[in-house]
Amino acid sequence: MQQYLQNKKGLVQNVFDQVYDQYDLMNDFMSLGIHRLWKKSLLNMMNPLPNQKLIDVACGTGDVAKLFLNYVNKSSQITCIDPNKGMIKKGKEKLNKFKNIDWIIAPAEKLPIKDNSFDFYTISFGLRNAKNLNQALTEAYRVLKPGGRFFCLEFSKIQNEGLDFIYRNYSKLIPSIGKLVVGNKEPYEYLIKSIENFINQDELIDLMTKSAFQKCLYRNLSGGIVSIHSGWKILC
Repeated sequence: MQQYLQNKKGLVQNVFDQVYDQYDLMNDFMSLGIHRLWKKSLLNMMNPLPNQKLIDVACGTGDVAKLFLNYVNKSSQITCIDPNKGMIKKGKEKLNKFKNIDWIIAPAEKLPIKDNSFDFYTISFGLRNAKNLNQALTEAYRVLKPGGRFFCLEFSKIQNEGLDFIYRNYSKLIPSIGKLVVGNKEPYEYLIKSIENFINQDELIDLMTKSAFQKCLYRNLSGGIVSIHSGWKILC
């Protein structure tokens, strides 16, 4: 299965070049709009202050960046990074009124950013797509300032058997929804498999700790359908 997922990554990247224009609509269909509440919970947990700097990796079309700027009354600088040029293009169009966002095409494992640059690092529904989780986490740690904080919003392992049963059956419908909405079901077949095969909450905490993050913790949302992980860059 892991080999299957690795082989699918390049294909999904190419498919997203074609479907990025419907990406936001598809997210609403897949999550019944709940992804917006999850992202607001992320911002509330971050509780950023004006003029603090954010790097948002796997930024998609910029949802987290927009929430962050609204939270701090547009008084911060943000760098949005995504490996998909279509997502970056769509994000620029959607958030063109914000002049304090830099947009960069790059993977999470190789950020073209100087060391110790940001107060916050966020990655939402993108970490499981990294080809090398350890390298992505190492890069996250590198670009954070001392005292900076890492946040990951990601699909996780559901804690309740009943909810897990309902969610698994609903997930089987997602590729068909993808076919209906964007005309292609392949990226959403990958989506389901990537969620099923991603590590659990405690395993991600272990990887974060091995990457030198401290005071690592997570918070489950919607019964563990997703979770928010966080860790600090603290230099002794």
